[in-house]
Amino acid sequence: MPTVLAILTDGFEEIETVAPIDLLRRAEVDVTLAALGPGIHATGRSGLTLHANTLLDNVSKPAFDCLLLPGGPGVKTLRADPRVRQLVLAQQARDGWLAAICAAPTILHDAGLLRGRRYTAHFSVANELPDIQSAERCVVDGKLITSRGAGTAIDFGLLLVGKLVSPQKAAEIAAAICA
Repeated sequence: MPTVLAILTDGFEEIETVAPIDLLRRAEVDVTLAALGPGIHATGRSGLTLHANTLLDNVSKPAFDCLLLPGGPGVKTLRADPRVRQLVLAQQARDGWLAAICAAPTILHDAGLLRGRRYTAHFSVANELPDIQSAERCVVDGKLITSRGAGTAIDFGLLLVGKLVSPQKAAEIAAAICA
């Protein structure tokens, strides 16, 4: 069973977080929600509070198949936390999947992982990302998956299912949710 670590912090974008996680869990992917801390709860930009499975400091599994970085105003907090940067670099070093939506590709940019890569992101961070593919809803480059924002969250989630499980499973889920 594939595994995903999704990092939550206050200010996460709800649709960009919940939609991909829901789709991954429908595909029976083991998704762990880790709160940046200090508490186990994180409140999104629109006031929805999620209860994480654990705190990031308590994540003991050394490697996940995919690291999922949601967007929203909370990206500023993710960018400032050295633990997140370390996880991103470790995931890249072990050739694991990296998935970032909305403003979250800036985290990958800060870590130097977007040079020479194809990616997209939300238009609000385009000035920081010189090679953004702004017309693309989702972009896959090797084991890097990026998406533009809340309006592309279903596409992003189904793409993750397709890559981590199978294209057939993604098509099955897409049909079930009328996507």
